[in-house]
Amino acid sequence: MKKTAVVILNFNGQKWLEKFLPTFIKFSTNVDMVVIDNGSTDDSVKFINNEFPNINLIQLEKNLGFAGGYNEGLKHLHHSYFIIVNSDVEVTENWIEPNIKILESDENIVAVQPKIKSYNEKNKFEHAGAAGGWIDKLGFPFCRGRIINTLEIDKNNYNDISDIFWASGACLFVNAKAFTEQGGFDSSFFAHMEEIDLCWRWKNNGKSIKYNGKSTVYHVGGGTLNYNSPKKVYLNHRNNLYMIHKNYKTNTPLFIIIFIRLFLDGIASLKYTMSGNPNFILSILKAHFSYYSNIRKLNNYRKNNKPKNFKKMKGVLNSSIIWNYYVLQKRKFAQLIK
Repeated sequence: MKKTAVVILNFNGQKWLEKFLPTFIKFSTNVDMVVIDNGSTDDSVKFINNEFPNINLIQLEKNLGFAGGYNEGLKHLHHSYFIIVNSDVEVTENWIEPNIKILESDENIVAVQPKIKSYNEKNKFEHAGAAGGWIDKLGFPFCRGRIINTLEIDKNNYNDISDIFWASGACLFVNAKAFTEQGGFDSSFFAHMEEIDLCWRWKNNGKSIKYNGKSTVYHVGGGTLNYNSPKKVYLNHRNNLYMIHKNYKTNTPLFIIIFIRLFLDGIASLKYTMSGNPNFILSILKAHFSYYSNIRKLNNYRKNNKPKNFKKMKGVLNSSIIWNYYVLQKRKFAQLIK
C-alpha cells in the first residue's frame, strides 16, 4: 500500500471517467488509484472493471451524496494522505508531490488545495476553489481569483503558497488521520459546502489550511449537479446556514447574523425573480425551513464543540463580500485587501 490514495467519487459520471481517468493514471505516480462509485445507474462500474481493472473500485449501494459517499468510501482505506478529487478534473504533471510535501512539513497543516482553473477557459480560474477559499464576516464563502460569479484571469499573481480559510473539495489534499479525527464531512450536508464546514471545524481546533499555487488542475464544474440547478441553490443556501450555526462565533450574537442572512436571502429571491429564475425562490424557502427544523440538533452540536472567534483566523475578510461586490463594485480579490 502506498502512503497516498487518489480518491475519485463517481455518480453516473462514465463520460468524465472516460475523458479524465487516462490523465489521472498518466500523472499520478507512486499512489493508489481509488474510485468510490456512489450507486451509479449508468455503466461506470462496467467501464472501470473492463478498462481499468487495476483501480481499486469501492461500490456503494446508493447515492450518499458527496459528503456521505466519501465518508463511507474512505473507511475502507488506510493511507496517510487522501487526495479527494472530482471526476470532472483534468490533472497536470507534478500535481501531487508539491502538495504532499506541504502536508508532511507540519502536522498542524491538515489540508492543501492546488490552483484550480477552468477546463473550458483555461486562462481563467474556476468557480469551485480558484486560488483558495476565504470567508467574509457574515459567513459568505468566496475565493481568491473568484468573487461571487466573477472569475479572474490567471496572470501568475496567485502562484504563492498561502494560508486560506477553506480548501475546495474539487481537489482536496488531506491528512487522513486529521480527517478521521475530525469526523470527516458532515453527511447531513449531502453535497456542497461540506468541505468549508470541515475546514471551519479544523480551524476551530487550531489547524492550518494551505493553498499551493505551484500545482495546477483544471475543473469542468457542474459535472454532477448543474450550477443553475434549483437543487444546487437549495443545498448552497441550506448548508451555509447549517455551517454558520455550527461554527460561527464573533462578538455579534448569532441570531443577528441569521436575521441579516434572512434579509439577504430575501434580496437574492428578488434577484432570481428578475433574472427569470422564480423556481430558485422555492429552493431558498425550502432551505430556510430545513434550517429552522434542525435548529435543536445544530444547537447541540454548537454546545458540544464550542466554536472559536473566527475573525481572528487567517482567510477571513472582516467586511461583507456582498457589499464589496454589489455596492463598491470590487470584482478582484486584490481590491478587497488593500
